[in-house]
Amino acid sequence: METLHKSGYLCHPQQVYTLRRVTVAEGKAKNTAIIEVSTAGGLQLDILPDAGLDIGQVRYKGTNVTFISKNGYDSPAAIAPYEAEFLNTFPGGMLYTCGLRSTGGAHRDGDEWHPLHGRYHSLMAENVCTEVEDNTILIRGTLRETALFGHSLVLRRTIRIPVFGTEITVSDELTNMAHSQEEYALLYHCNFGYPLVSEKAHVELPENRKTTPRTPFAATGLGRETTFDAPTPGEEERVFFHENMAHTASLVNEAEHIRMNLTWSDTLPILAHWRSMASGDYVCGLEPTNCYIMGRKAERENGTLPVLKPFETVKTEVTFHFETI
Repeated sequence: METLHKSGYLCHPQQVYTLRRVTVAEGKAKNTAIIEVSTAGGLQLDILPDAGLDIGQVRYKGTNVTFISKNGYDSPAAIAPYEAEFLNTFPGGMLYTCGLRSTGGAHRDGDEWHPLHGRYHSLMAENVCTEVEDNTILIRGTLRETALFGHSLVLRRTIRIPVFGTEITVSDELTNMAHSQEEYALLYHCNFGYPLVSEKAHVELPENRKTTPRTPFAATGLGRETTFDAPTPGEEERVFFHENMAHTASLVNEAEHIRMNLTWSDTLPILAHWRSMASGDYVCGLEPTNCYIMGRKAERENGTLPVLKPFETVKTEVTFHFETI
């Protein structure tokens, strides 16, 4: 960018990128804070500091690539971590982080109640800062999930977006700040929708993967889990778990001339693959995770609930890269 300034072509940085904070003024999303970002490469995205510093709608060169549910954005006051409200407030968005202590269905584990997909998305970020450094947009914040006489989990998130690029990298450091060990669960619920997702699109996955359907109905879709049907009224969702593979997946739509490449860190050994072809709930979810989304209690009984020692940190990373084909 300095070269452009010196050349005389560039008068103000906003000719190259956008980085600004806005607040929704009306409707059910009233008072929702948004960090708006756009890049010279053609990305436009909303980052939601009051909803886990997650990522809402994303457009690539003007085309929506994100699943936005019927709910759309909601106000921070409405995003409560209770099962009865999840279906009424889940917005979709490019990234809806689930955890930090449970993912999967709502359930009771001993004396504790764990809502559907955990409490993370209802956490508000603190110490949020935005800056541009070395032609990279940086957005940072800290999230805390805690309880008196109980857990103390702190997640520090950094989002990196090249000013001239088409890439979004989300890097997290999750630390157990308690003096006792803590079980944790993380699911990066990445949601893609029309027009990127249609019967003209397909998913590319490593051939050497191990694929397991979550339900008997999902099993009926084995062999065509990488393709899409036209919207079908009332069709049940399918979820698959992909393992033992390189940590990469792509969503390709040649008719829209878009390819999205998703990569993630080896601290997320499983890719959950959500495929809903239901009319009005038409979505492809590609979801790197460290567990099988069974809920905290069932995951522990299955021997698949990770543990952080006191003051131990785990690092995770997810990158979205868009290109024109």
